[in-house]
Amino acid sequence: MIAQLEVNNLVRQQRNFFSTNQTKDVSFRIEKLKLLKNTILENKEAILNALKSDLNKPRFESYVTELLVVKEIDYAIKHIKSWTKPQRVATPLEQFPSSALIYPEPRGIVLIVSPWNYPFNLMISPLVGAIAAGNCAILKPSEIALHTSHLLADIFKKNFDTAYIAVVEGDVETSQQLLKEKFDRIFFTGSTAVGKIIMEAAAKHLTPVTLELGGKTPCIVDADVHIERAARRIAWGKFINAGQTCVAPDYLLLDRTIKKDFLDSIKKCIQEFYGDDPAKSPDYARIINKRHFNRLAAFLNDGKIIAGGQTDVENNYIAPTVMDNVSLNAPVMQEEIFGPILPVIEYNDLTEAISIVNERPKPLALYFFSKNKNHQERVLRETSSGGVCINDTVMHLGVPELPFGGVGDSGMGSYHGKASFDIFSHQKSVLKNSFLMDIKLRYAPYEGKLNLIKLILGI
Repeated sequence: MIAQLEVNNLVRQQRNFFSTNQTKDVSFRIEKLKLLKNTILENKEAILNALKSDLNKPRFESYVTELLVVKEIDYAIKHIKSWTKPQRVATPLEQFPSSALIYPEPRGIVLIVSPWNYPFNLMISPLVGAIAAGNCAILKPSEIALHTSHLLADIFKKNFDTAYIAVVEGDVETSQQLLKEKFDRIFFTGSTAVGKIIMEAAAKHLTPVTLELGGKTPCIVDADVHIERAARRIAWGKFINAGQTCVAPDYLLLDRTIKKDFLDSIKKCIQEFYGDDPAKSPDYARIINKRHFNRLAAFLNDGKIIAGGQTDVENNYIAPTVMDNVSLNAPVMQEEIFGPILPVIEYNDLTEAISIVNERPKPLALYFFSKNKNHQERVLRETSSGGVCINDTVMHLGVPELPFGGVGDSGMGSYHGKASFDIFSHQKSVLKNSFLMDIKLRYAPYEGKLNLIKLILGI
């Protein structure tokens, strides 16, 4: 565990380095983004091995959900010059001949706290925005994904000056020590419960926070749907990384008229993906640890298992599982599942499905499967969520132009693409005036000027 004095010294070193203004140079930022990309590529095998050790993550999933962060770096390098350029805005006629601009400037020293489920991507992705925006950063990886945490600490220590970017490893006490320091932005990805703790600590320093949380992401399937393709996309989104994804479909709201056919199809998809025994599949991950395994295993009693249900406590294995006859009041429906268990709840009409969604806290994502465009628009209009996919799951995360973030209990603030740059920047308003002329109308004495100012202002 790092001592409080060490944390304080690290923050002070970074403030001293930030005060040199090096990070404000766009060429410096580009150089460091390129270094970050090269560091990832040079350590690719070590990253894959760490993810395998922590989560038994298949190489394919590690490439498409973790190493794909390299594409975010490329995107930032391509656009950073336009992002950092001051933006001119209009000025009112009464302020002629002044001009107005918005200057994006770095916030300063930022703290990024990442989770264990995508322990590499969810650390590097926000860091890309922090670097592009010109900040120094302290990174706190999850101690639960221990192998990835150690690797992150090692590669950053070898490639980056700790006065610029530093990794601090440790448990909850280490996080508490970090939160005692004053940062200029805290970026946290994790549970809603911990997000409240982060926000409370940040409030003592009036530090702005970005909270990427989670919640129970609903997946509504309309009767007017391509059953086979919908089932395949839902099964993929649910069981990738063994369901340990913040935007995985958490529960399935299924139109009762297609229920039997749809469930038959999703069972076929599971068999197609992982074979007759998913425990032997090289393409299926494992639960992160015993504590989470035990929490998930208890949910298996909350409904009728129609697919999966097998467990292996020694290997933290829970099969891809679908459960029918689940009550809305069951324990599995009271918290984010964050595992490979999919409860099914049937509904009679879309009004009922929307009502079920709206009775719960606003989720990080919502998925709706339907060919009916009127139904699509109705779901978009009558529900609130961080993001939405129509006829797909999870894939909205891969569009850099779409800001990703939550609303309400599922978080605040968004990132990806330019949104990552914006979240780590302060938009500084600047008004520039000229000495070429000086209209005296605004100066005292005001006698005889009121009618003219009323005419100019139109009030």
